[in-house]
Amino acid sequence: MVKHVAVLKGGWSVEREVSLVSGAAVAKALREINYDVSEIDVTADIAQDLAALKPDVVFNALHGRWGEDGCMQGLLEILQIPYSHSGVSASAMAMDKILSKKLFQTVGIPVAEDKIVTKSELFTADPLPRPFVVKPYNEGSSVGVVIVRGDDKFDQDMPGPWQDTDQVMVEKYLPGRELTVCVMDGKALAVTELKPRAGFYNYEAKYQAGKTDHIIPAQIDRRLTDLLMTYAEKAHNILGCRGVTRSDFRLDDGPGGDGTAYILEINTQPGMTPLSLVPEQAHHRGMTFTQLVSWMVEDASCGR
Repeated sequence: MVKHVAVLKGGWSVEREVSLVSGAAVAKALREINYDVSEIDVTADIAQDLAALKPDVVFNALHGRWGEDGCMQGLLEILQIPYSHSGVSASAMAMDKILSKKLFQTVGIPVAEDKIVTKSELFTADPLPRPFVVKPYNEGSSVGVVIVRGDDKFDQDMPGPWQDTDQVMVEKYLPGRELTVCVMDGKALAVTELKPRAGFYNYEAKYQAGKTDHIIPAQIDRRLTDLLMTYAEKAHNILGCRGVTRSDFRLDDGPGGDGTAYILEINTQPGMTPLSLVPEQAHHRGMTFTQLVSWMVEDASCGR
């Protein structure tokens, strides 16, 4: 029997535009392999929309808060509609960088030194020695990330995450290479090195063509490859994730670095755009995009 799949996309988070691209790509691929697909640009009426459509499965292509942090997952649990990606608790914990970093440490995954500070504390005195990173503790896709270096001007009138919340995370800046590992069904796929052509791997570098070079497999030794893949699997498992996740790392091998690979975050709903890393790593392992999204639909569930 052909399954009716509702693809949730868009929404109202700051990652709306990327979600629209992800959702459109997923819907197109599913139609190509004869799923019955309904695309929903999510609004506050999503519960009524889903009740009217009565899909067999939801493919959740939302990114950012409300779609990725356990809220939408909780609604889908109440409606008893199987859905892709991780469940309520794993999604909520992954989006909360404070909690997820503590959990990563319990299974031996290195994390960067950090402090949670208020806006007033942030601008009274540097919370950490420069250079340091300021980021929201509950967003993805490097949204709102600011790097403060040396003699940089730094004040509360500048654009940054402190404009939207009173508390932010400040982390030690780790110079070195950006590496990422995707996990599918509990098993790591590959390690990709990300080389931005300018600046750092921010929101624009992730989603604008030509901004970043993807090197797959990363040109690192077998020991480090195995270590990063093990860390990604541990991060996936300690949070209780399911389906597909992506863990991002910084290898501190820049000047004065200690050579340690530190986890930055785990993404429970990685992008599915033409530039996205999960489809790229799946392809590296011999899986087409349509095979990937079909697997994700068939893996959908409730209650776990």
